Amino acid sequence: MFAKAKSLGLFGMDSFRVVVEADLSNGLPRFDIVGLPDAAVKESRERVRASIKNCHFEFPVSRITVNIAPADVRKEGPIYDLPIAIAILKAAKQIKGNIDDYAFVGELSLDGEIRACNGVLPMLLKAREENIGAVFVPFDNQTEASVVNGIDVFPVKNIFEVIRHISGESQMAPCYKPAELLETEDEMLDFADVKGQHNAKRALEIAAAGGHNCLLIGPPGTGKSMLAKRLPSILPQMSFGEQLETTKLYSIAGELPEGVQLITKRPFRSPHHTVSAQGLTGGGHSPRPGEISLAHNGVMFMDEFPEFDRRAKESLRQPLEDGVITITRTGGTVSYPSNLMVVAAMNPCPCGYLGHPTRECICTDASKKRYRDRVSGPILDRIDLHIEVEPVDYEKLSSKSKEETSAEIRKRVNRAREIQRERFKGTGISCNAKMTPKMTKEYCVLSDEASNLLKMSFERLGLSARAYDKILRIARTAADLDESENIEFVHVAEAIQYRSLDRKYWGE
Repeated sequence: MFAKAKSLGLFGMDSFRVVVEADLSNGLPRFDIVGLPDAAVKESRERVRASIKNCHFEFPVSRITVNIAPADVRKEGPIYDLPIAIAILKAAKQIKGNIDDYAFVGELSLDGEIRACNGVLPMLLKAREENIGAVFVPFDNQTEASVVNGIDVFPVKNIFEVIRHISGESQMAPCYKPAELLETEDEMLDFADVKGQHNAKRALEIAAAGGHNCLLIGPPGTGKSMLAKRLPSILPQMSFGEQLETTKLYSIAGELPEGVQLITKRPFRSPHHTVSAQGLTGGGHSPRPGEISLAHNGVMFMDEFPEFDRRAKESLRQPLEDGVITITRTGGTVSYPSNLMVVAAMNPCPCGYLGHPTRECICTDASKKRYRDRVSGPILDRIDLHIEVEPVDYEKLSSKSKEETSAEIRKRVNRAREIQRERFKGTGISCNAKMTPKMTKEYCVLSDEASNLLKMSFERLGLSARAYDKILRIARTAADLDESENIEFVHVAEAIQYRSLDRKYWGE
């Protein structure tokens, strides 16, 4: 007796179609699973056997062979429990009804309950692409599953509900629910809470408007973390495509919060400085997303930047340039999107008080050099804006005057982003920071005064070719905020200002 049930697998960001085949034949009782299963899939034998018996079905006393195709792709995790059980029961003629148009995903408990699993959203999108009529998913995954239209999705609590629906005894309704695109701002931190620091706020406004990475340098207690945590509040609202892609990443990583249909707020990730390089990039036998990918379409804040492991810091090179991170392991090679803004923060020296107006630095020249050398030149060169965050005096801290709110800053950022969307329409580029060298040359048109200033600065500061391009892109963003078609002297001067701190601190 033979039967097969459809399912879905996951590798990286991509899902693939899986067919679970069950054959019952004469011979000594035995239960084998083939098709390149990992340990968790092999353990399905015991979960499926106990689940079938405890649900008062008859487990076949025969030689059972289950093949999970395609056999050349490694299968991981307990998500194949449900399709294996359905295929065996169908082969044993204990299920009435046709299952050809159904797919099944879920882990079984020993009493037949269906437990939640990771990656349901990308699997459902693949099922829709493959024209599968309906998919049974764990009930606990129904929130993320409900966002997929064009396919019937049935969230089920146990194996009884699946069999009753297939046999026609008790029909369930699909769980589609249109996604809410509006983000809630109840818990959003606001720039109005930050007293003073107008220069730093202006720099972060430019960073948000152009998608630029930035480094905040200043003594302890000046508000570096406070500023960085409020950056998402001035970023443009996520589009539906960005929400879907970000939610897919969180679903794959098992990081999707309970009850969340779509991630509508831009992610803000703040890994501790003890994080490993694999924690940032992602990894495992079948690589899972790391902090870099989980910050996709959002912000990754790296406080105490020099304290991060050198390998962890250097792992930022590819994603900062390419917007994608590629992980190669023995199990294969996967690429995850990493279109993120990196905001790093650090003190100017080990004690933190170099250049402080009232406190004296106690560090030796050698200790200051060792501290700064923890941030390599190539990484520093890839960070667009270098921002000095100075101490705030008592008058500004105690002032009753109202600071500009995030909503007001966000209006200007949105307007600048609209200009960029029109400029890059049809190119796949979303903001100035992602411009190619050809685009930089085409769209960064300088006035004569601006060109002369940039030439003089390039020669005196000894800028690299990458720094030259970044200055042009920052100046382009400053011009967009002013709604200026050409880049003027003031825009270039401001952009150069944000590329001079590496000469001040690292040039000593």
